[in-house]
Formats: sequence, structure tokens, C-alpha cells
Amino acid sequence: MRRFCPTLRDDLKDQSLGKISQVRLSGGSGGAVKTLRGFDKTRHNVPDALNAATQAFLARLCAAELAEEAEAMFQNARAALGYKRAGISLDLGAALATLTTKDFCWELAYTLEASDPARYAATRTLHSLRSGELVRLPAFDGLFARQFDAVVFELVRGVRVEAVIDAVEALDPEAEGALRVDYPSDCSRCVLSAPGVNARVECDGATLAMRFARAGSPAECLAEFVALRDAFRLSKDATLAGLLD
Repeated sequence: MRRFCPTLRDDLKDQSLGKISQVRLSGGSGGAVKTLRGFDKTRHNVPDALNAATQAFLARLCAAELAEEAEAMFQNARAALGYKRAGISLDLGAALATLTTKDFCWELAYTLEASDPARYAATRTLHSLRSGELVRLPAFDGLFARQFDAVVFELVRGVRVEAVIDAVEALDPEAEGALRVDYPSDCSRCVLSAPGVNARVECDGATLAMRFARAGSPAECLAEFVALRDAFRLSKDATLAGLLD
């Protein structure tokens, strides 16, 4: 068995996922702005627009929650993986916390919801893993339990969304494991799903985002990836199999 791989990207390529430049795991939560500890109902108004001023306002409101969660992640990572001072650091910025270790980077970012600025989203992202073997360590996997509901792949050369749509629509809809595709009229993106697989793929040409029905750990996300990849392979179409191959 291989003892080390330079990046999670290369580890996934060994599992037959190619043509990608970066991989990140992502997940989020959210709530009403007025529930943040920094919100004072006697003098604050709920944002009704998304702009630089309201985002700066959110950054002040969420400072306590951001710092508390980031500090907890720092302490948990240090204890679970045995990091010394030189191997781990935490930076707190405006609505953004960045935990950097010698093995990975974890970020927590707060933003206002574009569709409803009275609500915020807290997004957690894991990227820049130095070794795919980390995902298989119980101590590492436990750090991020129930955090991520998406694996996002940035493509090196990209893919034509129209070609993906055409490939799915050319398949026999009655065939075993037949894929389904949904897309807007401008074909700027598409969403693919497979029967029996609890995940879907969103493609915009530059990235592929595998989204799962429930949040899980890194190991659980990669297990879902394998199941969905196998469903794509059943199509035996070069364009589709190549998306996750």
C-alpha cells in the first residue's frame, strides 16, 4: 500500500478522478442575522440588501461566534493530531477564520444570503490536504464529523455543459442506472442525478460540485463520491464517465 501521496487531488486521481486542479470539501449552516450575539435589537436593523456595508455589519455581529468556533477547532486539531506550535496557526479576519496546519487548511466564513439578506450563511471549507491518507485516520475524520455536504472539483480544462446535457439525453432512459439531467434554458449549468445514489452533481463548466443529502465527515464524502462515480460509469458514455474518471 502506498504510504504517502502529495495531495488529496492526486489521491483522488489514483481512484480514477482526473483533469482536476483543486479539490475542496464544503458544508454550511445559517440562521437569522438577529440571532447573532452581536445583534442589539434596541439599536440595530436587520439588513435588507447585500453590499459592502451590510457585509461589514455582519462581520461585526458574528465576531463572537466566529472566534469561538475557530478557537475550538484549533484546540481540537492540536489535541487530536498532536500539533506543536510551529505546525498550526489560526488567523481571524473580518467574517473569516483560517486554520492552517502543516497538513491541511480549514476555513470558516460568514456571508449574508443574497436571496434574503436578513439571514446569514456560515460556510466551512477543507482544502490543501497534503496527504490523502489523512482522510483515513479516525482522529482526523472525527474532527470534521457532520461538517461537509459537498465535494467541489475545479477542472483543469473545463467541460462544455451542452455536451454533458446532450450525452445524458442520448442515453436510454429505461436502462439500468440511467442518469437524469436538469438545466436552465441558457444551459449555463446542469444537475445530474442517478437512481439509488443519495447525491447529485452540479456542473457549470469550470467546476463539478457533488452535493449530498446529508452532511458527513471527509471519509463519508469520499465514499459517496465512489458510489456516484460508479453510477456514471454505468452509462458507458465517454463524456459522462470522463467527468468523474
